Amino acid sequence: MTQFIYNSMTHKKEKFVPLEQGKVKLYLCGPTVYDYLHIGNFRGAITFNLIRNWLEFQGYQVTFVYNYTDVDDKIIKRANEEGVETSVITEKYIHEFEEDFRRLGLKKHDYNPRVSEHMGDIIAMVEKIIANDKAYVIDGEVFFAIDKFEDYGKLSHKKLDQLEVGQRVEVDKRKKNPHDFVLWKPAKAGEPSWDSPWGKGRPGWHIECSAMVKAILGESIDIHGGGVDLLFPHHENEIAQSEACNCQKYANYWVHNEFINFGAEKMSKSLGNVITARNFMEKYDAEILKYLFLSAHYRTQMSITDDKLLQTISALNRIYSAIALAQTTVESVEQAGVTDNNFVKKLEDYDVKIKKALDDDFNSAELISYVFEAVRSFNALGFANKKKRNVTHKGASEAFLAWIKKYGQMSALFNADPNVILSRLDEILIDMKKIDRKQVESLVALRSKARAEKNWQEADRIRAELEEMGVELFDGHQRGWKVKVSE
Repeated sequence: MTQFIYNSMTHKKEKFVPLEQGKVKLYLCGPTVYDYLHIGNFRGAITFNLIRNWLEFQGYQVTFVYNYTDVDDKIIKRANEEGVETSVITEKYIHEFEEDFRRLGLKKHDYNPRVSEHMGDIIAMVEKIIANDKAYVIDGEVFFAIDKFEDYGKLSHKKLDQLEVGQRVEVDKRKKNPHDFVLWKPAKAGEPSWDSPWGKGRPGWHIECSAMVKAILGESIDIHGGGVDLLFPHHENEIAQSEACNCQKYANYWVHNEFINFGAEKMSKSLGNVITARNFMEKYDAEILKYLFLSAHYRTQMSITDDKLLQTISALNRIYSAIALAQTTVESVEQAGVTDNNFVKKLEDYDVKIKKALDDDFNSAELISYVFEAVRSFNALGFANKKKRNVTHKGASEAFLAWIKKYGQMSALFNADPNVILSRLDEILIDMKKIDRKQVESLVALRSKARAEKNWQEADRIRAELEEMGVELFDGHQRGWKVKVSE
């Protein structure tokens, strides 16, 4: 089946045709390393982890580049506030990002270039743009001449005469066009700088990615990704300067993930509702963050609310309970498992549907829905409550575990120890629903005493009280209690 990708430039799904057969050059704009990253920064990382893994599963050889922006105004400001060198800030937050990345269980990229390591490539690129008469120098500052690039605006579909300038900062009167953007800026006191043909200085933001792409992947790439907030001006300017330099198409497919919202508001620092990935994973769990993002298509805005979190916990509870059942079944039956052909056929049918979904612009929401269908089919085999399980149960469990492992590796989900994650989900629910554990344990003990005394009316009353609190009881060999998970 042919892969289709929604191209932000054309606003339509297009058949994917790589520059070189069997190979994919993929670049994703990475973080500016001056602080802990908020969860929105990781939507791209999680989404493109699946995209890369799916393309590789299909047989492509993917070269995946994800950069660190370690030369930037925000970094300089943070370093000055803390009275340290910029390298101290960047090293710290690259390390913190990589720790968050590790906790998410995402596959490493092939390259993680830093801007500071590619200064020679940046300077060479700016020189070539000037030589091609697409940039000019004023007082040691290099500006890109937008009027010299006829296709400017082809990604964002913005017209120059419709753009507003000077709303937040005063327009530089030296520019030939108010929209001309900086490729190289002169050094300022207290800022890092590098020698260049135009004097000491540092690069503008946009040229950094263009230079790293060219240095590692070449003058043209297959897929360029990033958050939708980067589409203009960052990606628009990348196209202009790269094509002005290289005189050929920069990227064939532009893939942008949407914003996330908290309730009705977009997450932003100005709104004060930014949650770092670190804090989210400590309060909830990395598995919840990944499931939240992948359960929605990457091009849809999604809201994170308490209800959405509870739905995610419910879904993960169902999936991991099935994994736990399969594992204990395989361990409890000594004989070799016998294949359940009907169940295996269902899993194969889900494979076909998942392939169709991921070939259609990487529809992870459909992938998650079919994983849930597979869990439902596994549970429908009906041996969960049987103390003794047979070789057919074992065979079905082995097939299910192999199947879900395949998609777990692809999505970075469902790889945790099920007993550990199920216990963790219970703890999160207890916290979210503000349940008093000591009170619950006390009521459970009183109910056990009532049952032992055959005081069924009192036992039923306590059960009802616990249910009102959101607690579910288990009698028999599964004796215990847990927080009710809404379906």
